[in-house]
Amino acid sequence: MGKSKRDRSKYFKYAALVFVIIFFISGALLLLRIWDKQQGEFPVYESEEIAIEFGGKEYVLKENIESFLVIGLDKKADFVSSDSYINDQSADFLMLFVFDNTSKKFSAIQINRDTMTDVNILGVNGNKIDSTVKQIALAHTYGNGKEVSCRNTMDAVSGLLLDSKVNHYISFALDSVLVFNDLVGGVELTVLDDFTGVDDTLQKGQTVTLTNEQALKYVQSRKGLEEDDNLSRMERQKQFVNALYNKTLQAVKKDENFTVDASLKLAEYIVSDRSVTQLREFANKFTEYEFLGICDINGESKKGEEFMEFYADIDSVTELVVETFYKLKG
Repeated sequence: MGKSKRDRSKYFKYAALVFVIIFFISGALLLLRIWDKQQGEFPVYESEEIAIEFGGKEYVLKENIESFLVIGLDKKADFVSSDSYINDQSADFLMLFVFDNTSKKFSAIQINRDTMTDVNILGVNGNKIDSTVKQIALAHTYGNGKEVSCRNTMDAVSGLLLDSKVNHYISFALDSVLVFNDLVGGVELTVLDDFTGVDDTLQKGQTVTLTNEQALKYVQSRKGLEEDDNLSRMERQKQFVNALYNKTLQAVKKDENFTVDASLKLAEYIVSDRSVTQLREFANKFTEYEFLGICDINGESKKGEEFMEFYADIDSVTELVVETFYKLKG
C-alpha cells in the first residue's frame, strides 16, 4: 500500500512531534487570547453511500473519519494583507493525518510538493474562477496567505486523493524552524546530502548540531545540491523532525517552563481553522489512537519547463485512498 518500511517507532515519534507542536501552539493561543474563533470550520463528515470499485471489489466510505492537513510554508511569517487574493507562500511540506474515530486508529499521507494536480485559481473575493494543473505546493499562493490559501490547499489535496474529504488544517511559517531549533539548543543529526556550494559547513556523512540558519537550509534547500529533487528533501525533513522531537523531549524534562516559553514564541507563526479546545482534542488523539504509519504516493519525477514535476501513479493513489478512507461493502 505504499507504506515506508522504516521502523514503526520512528513514525510514532513523528506523529508525537506534531502533537507536541499543537500542544505548544494551543497553549499560547489560550494565554495570549489572540485566536480568531470566527474562522470557518469544516464539520466531521458522516458516512455516505459513496461506492468505489477497486481490484474487482466494491468499497464504501468508512464512518466517522476525520482528516487534518499539516502545511509547512516556504516563507517567513510576514503574511500578506487579507485583502489580497494572491501571495508568494508555497507549501513546502504537506502531510494529511486521517483519524478513524470508530476504530481509534490513524495514519498519515505525505504528499510531494511537486505533485502535478488541479489547483483552483481564486478571484479577489476568494471564490474559484478557474483551475489549472500545476504543482500542488502552489495552491497556497492563491488567496490571502492565511485561511483562504489553506482552504485552497485543502481543495487541491482533496482533488488529488479522488475527492476524499479534508476536514481541518494547520499551517506553519518557515520561521517556526528557526524558533524551534533555537529553543532546543540546536538539532544534532548526520548530514544526508552534499551541501557544497550551498553551505560548506554541512558535509555529507558528518554529524553536526545545526545552527538556526543551517537548520533552515537543511530542511528547505534543493537547488545547487547533487540530489535536487524533492524526494531527497522530504527524507531530510523527516530526519530533522525526528531529531527535533528527541531534543524537545529532553528540553521538557529539563525545564518545566519550556512548554510555556515555547508556546509564547511559536504562536505568531501558525494559521488554523481549529479552536484551542479542538486542537487539544486532536492532540489527545495522537497519543490515544493507534498509529498505523506514514504512507507515500508512488509516481515519477520529471524536469518541467521551469521546475521539477512529480506525476502520481493513479493506481497508487486509488489503492491508498481505498485503504485509508473506505471499507468493503457489506
